[in-house]
Amino acid sequence: MRAFRVTRPRPASEGPLELVDAAVPEPGADELLVAVLACGVCRTDLHVAEGDLPVHRAGVVPGHEVVGRVVRAGARAAGFVEGDRVGVAWLRRTCGTCRFCRRGAENLCPASSYTGWDADGGYADYTTVPADFAHHLPDGYTDAELAPLLCAGIIGFHALQRAELPARGRLGVYGFGGSAHLASQVALAQGATVHVMTRNPAAQELARRLGAASAQGAADPPPEPLDAAILFAPAGELVPPALEALDRGGTLAVAGIHLTDVPVLDYQRHLFQERTLRSVTSNTRADAREFLRVAGEHHLEVTTVPYPLEKAGEALADLAADRITGAAVLVP
Repeated sequence: MRAFRVTRPRPASEGPLELVDAAVPEPGADELLVAVLACGVCRTDLHVAEGDLPVHRAGVVPGHEVVGRVVRAGARAAGFVEGDRVGVAWLRRTCGTCRFCRRGAENLCPASSYTGWDADGGYADYTTVPADFAHHLPDGYTDAELAPLLCAGIIGFHALQRAELPARGRLGVYGFGGSAHLASQVALAQGATVHVMTRNPAAQELARRLGAASAQGAADPPPEPLDAAILFAPAGELVPPALEALDRGGTLAVAGIHLTDVPVLDYQRHLFQERTLRSVTSNTRADAREFLRVAGEHHLEVTTVPYPLEKAGEALADLAADRITGAAVLVP
């Protein structure tokens, strides 16, 4: 089968991916073998390929927004049968027994592992997934539209929860890529007013078309104080202006797995009056299932840019250079 491996992490413009002819993987007893129909290109893939995240598996196949068909199920794999359309997401395994797992916070499990980082992912013709961590998918979407829901959508939904946006509140969204354009639609469906801060003019135009009340530069102040904000861009320098834009008691959730250094904060300007700064770490399976339920009930407009699988390196380079509006998706 075709597969792209990260042979040596380096900038996307220098080609960190190598196309190889690999054996079709064997599913474990509790796993599914999945034929990949579409795989989203996530910024986390970029962090893995460029070395922002430490190497967990040498020569890993990236990709954790996978839509596929079940080809074969292991002897102990339950919940899916051959031919089912299935979703493979970032969270791959947890221990199930630590204090975090027991209290419903499996995303904080110290023994957690991840698709496309600890195990080979979807930049390939086939991949595997533990059946307990695979997802049933909502109807009404194409394979390419479903792919970004499996990380961009799920993480954006979890970040929205972490931001504690009050009912009909004012939400600021910093960066407007795959995750942000989905989370914004969920917030709008819940009655929020959304203000978008992004440097990309095409993304500003998309934000307005999707219903944002305003769209301006990445560090520009929004036209009114915010009750909550989410930072999707991996740019630590945006933390101070985002905090400063919050009203009293507001919360800023940082949605990325990687962030450049945050400048020194001024307590009075950025944190006083009970403003809160929170990080976002992966998601639980319950988060994923709830988001996919919401996506089934409220059809989201998923803006995708398709690339053939053999152009995976080009897709990563375009993502790194902010040349993609919406979400890039690899298709066979």
